[in-house]
Amino acid sequence: MLAGGTEKLRGDEGYGVPLAAGIEEAIALHGPDVVVDLSDEPVLGPRERLGLAGRALALGVPYVGSDFRFEPPRLEPYPVPSLAVIGTGKRVGKTAVTGHVARLLARRLDVVVVAMGRGGPPSPEVVERAPTLDELLERSRAGRHAASDHLETAVVAGVPTVGCRRCGGGLAGATFVSNVLEGAGLAAARSPQLVVFDGSGAAIPPVAVDARILVAHDLESGLNAYRALVSTLVVTMDERVVAQAEALGRRAIRFDLRLRPLEPLAGRRAAVFTTGPARTDHLEEVVFASPNLADRAKLRDDLDRLDADAYVVELKAAAIDLVAETAAQRGVDLVLACNEVVAQELDEAILELAEVATEAKAGDNLRR
Repeated sequence: MLAGGTEKLRGDEGYGVPLAAGIEEAIALHGPDVVVDLSDEPVLGPRERLGLAGRALALGVPYVGSDFRFEPPRLEPYPVPSLAVIGTGKRVGKTAVTGHVARLLARRLDVVVVAMGRGGPPSPEVVERAPTLDELLERSRAGRHAASDHLETAVVAGVPTVGCRRCGGGLAGATFVSNVLEGAGLAAARSPQLVVFDGSGAAIPPVAVDARILVAHDLESGLNAYRALVSTLVVTMDERVVAQAEALGRRAIRFDLRLRPLEPLAGRRAAVFTTGPARTDHLEEVVFASPNLADRAKLRDDLDRLDADAYVVELKAAAIDLVAETAAQRGVDLVLACNEVVAQELDEAILELAEVATEAKAGDNLRR
């Protein structure tokens, strides 16, 4: 494939090999073991080269240059119908989308969620039911992280979850180490009708799922194009990403997040704590809003200067060991909240993906 540099060519060169118009065509034609990048500035800059690398990785081919090598993340086969929710980074709404997917599909199917996180347990942990606030406080006081993604999903979705730990994340989403495969085995042993895997940041669960949903803030940076190309559906809060996804041949749906307390506020003056700006204009009781749940120093300052009847908090970051503990000390009500996904056409698309996943495994079983 000739990437560029044509100003140095006379136009009648023979290369001894046939040229392909694009990287997908070249890979389909030749079935290579590796793509070797001999380009450089100004023909291909970093963004363009990573874009090509992502397209090669999505087809399962390593991409190598003078001082770099990208390998397709290894994904293990899985016997149960499955889909994954992955992201392009933190604070893109991935866990909210996972909770929405789990709640929706649990109305029709027996669903188990496998969630991985940097603060997950050292050994996979099965959570059968939503933990109570007292149980979360007890966990925190015992020195354990009480706001891991699997606990949040269990609370907001009301489905069994398996909590897993991961460390590190490569540019294409592979983890340096994780116990997700062990957790996936625990989920499969329950014989559910569908397993939903929840990614962590930009890291991808190392499982060959039947469908993926990518929650994206940008598809033109790093290897985010790869994440889109290995996903069936892209969802985003940024209108620009819709066009980026469609340019890659992927369906995209825009969504918004709206904070929803998990119990009525009933007129109580509420202070809201989230990990970033949250839509609370529909809640008349809100008298204070802090986006500093992940910044402990600022969060302490916020807690020191507020006066409210109830603290409304996402189950993330310092929700339990700081906000819930402060509420308990002051005798203030603590209300957990979730970020509710608001989007047209999304539920229909999720149900279609679940059908694809279950039919794919049914076909595999027939072939076996």
